[in-house]
Amino acid sequence: MNAPVPSNSTQVENAKLLIDGRWVESNTTEWQDVLNPATQQVLARVPFATLEEVDAAVQAAQRAFTEWRQTPIGARMRIMLKLQALIREHSKRIAAVLSAEQGKTLADAEGDIFRGLEVVEHACSVGSLQMGEFAENVAGGVDTYTLRQPIGVCAGITPFNFPAMIPLWMFPMAIVCGNTFVLKPSEQDPLSTLLLVELALEAGIPAGVLNVVHGGKEVVDAICTHPLIKAVSFVGSTAVGTHVYNLAGQHGKRVQAMMGAKNHAVVLPDANREQTLNALVGAAFGAAGQRCMATSVAVMVGESRQWIPQLKALAEQLKVNAGSEPGTDVGPLISPRAKARVEELIESGVREGARLELDGRGVKVPGYENGNFVGPTLFTGVTTDMRIYTEEIFGPVLVVLEVDTLDEAIALVNRNPFGNGTGLFTQSGAAARKFQSEIDVGQVGINIPIPVPVPFFSFTGSRGSKLGDLGPYGKQVVQFYTQTKTVTARWFDDASVNTGVNTTIHLR
Repeated sequence: MNAPVPSNSTQVENAKLLIDGRWVESNTTEWQDVLNPATQQVLARVPFATLEEVDAAVQAAQRAFTEWRQTPIGARMRIMLKLQALIREHSKRIAAVLSAEQGKTLADAEGDIFRGLEVVEHACSVGSLQMGEFAENVAGGVDTYTLRQPIGVCAGITPFNFPAMIPLWMFPMAIVCGNTFVLKPSEQDPLSTLLLVELALEAGIPAGVLNVVHGGKEVVDAICTHPLIKAVSFVGSTAVGTHVYNLAGQHGKRVQAMMGAKNHAVVLPDANREQTLNALVGAAFGAAGQRCMATSVAVMVGESRQWIPQLKALAEQLKVNAGSEPGTDVGPLISPRAKARVEELIESGVREGARLELDGRGVKVPGYENGNFVGPTLFTGVTTDMRIYTEEIFGPVLVVLEVDTLDEAIALVNRNPFGNGTGLFTQSGAAARKFQSEIDVGQVGINIPIPVPVPFFSFTGSRGSKLGDLGPYGKQVVQFYTQTKTVTARWFDDASVNTGVNTTIHLR
């Protein structure tokens, strides 16, 4: 295996670059350790690629594009069929690596892989998605039709929180549409991503069609400004996403940037209490709250505020431990820096007057004393001017606001600048219809806490959570990764009547 795999060995391997079908050692002098967030064990070293190496990867992709774009759609689809089979075969091994480097529980790591696998499966049906349109006889003997053609070299910049799912949202759909790809995984946990890339090569993706570079801001900027790259897909923080969108856009690229969130769950008193509370706890504290679609705000409407003690009791029962340990509900945060930021935001909530019902700071896990652990944390008495409400915490922290009516709840959610996802818990069809119609958020769940669409649709965050008008998978991403060519044609035979010279733009 060319991707370093965590083991009990004291030897630390280097993550490699993939350029033109070959795994190569970087010539860089800048490296970063990949750490197990539960133990701080060094799992591997990741290079920050040089600008020359980034250019070599892009040039390889450009050379490969000439032939790959001519590869029949059926041949591309068969590679995706092989890839999805390989991912299924190796999913548990990849999940173990993912859990070790990211901190997720093994079950959540397998879920991370599966949600990406669904997109690979959808890529297997790209033939029907990439079809154009045809209209016969739009004028006398004139037909018009459209072709969906690949755009060239594309690139993806992925975050630490989903090192399997997000890369699989990106490169399979770009490649199956006939493009070539340069992938930059998160420098914090690239190992499981590299295992997926190895499987892609085993599935038959040709040399140069998929390339991998590692790095930080310098590499990101090189991707955004390289003249041969036509499109950039990004998932991550709002600050970096805004930078990527602006820089790549200024250099003439298509850009989709899926960014931060503050997802609200609105709870009506008629909701199923047990199912609703279970959903809130799972969506708020699963993956240690490190999901862009995590429920981080509960809006309790009317008498549902009486459920808060039960909400606290459920959260207290969650088990905090290393993701590899059986029965773990909440694993560690990705880094000491992330832990410090979450704890500082918790302290800000206390200073600003919120009631800290459950404090997850200071959690000690036997055998994992160096882990980046923060336990489930619950605030009530929260107002919309507090930092714990206005900022994305990205940790296992749920803040509770209380309102009297559904109209107040809708207005509260719509005032928040983010628009990634929201949910309503109710047994009233009328309330649900009103909510889905009036709420200004891209993804809505009705009794669903994390409303991430299946790949037949597309991820549709909005407002401050998304820049660019097309989502990262589904039908929308086919539009993102292709360009439409319109052909207007007229054919003559020897018996055609001569229509004479036409100096107007009118077809007749």
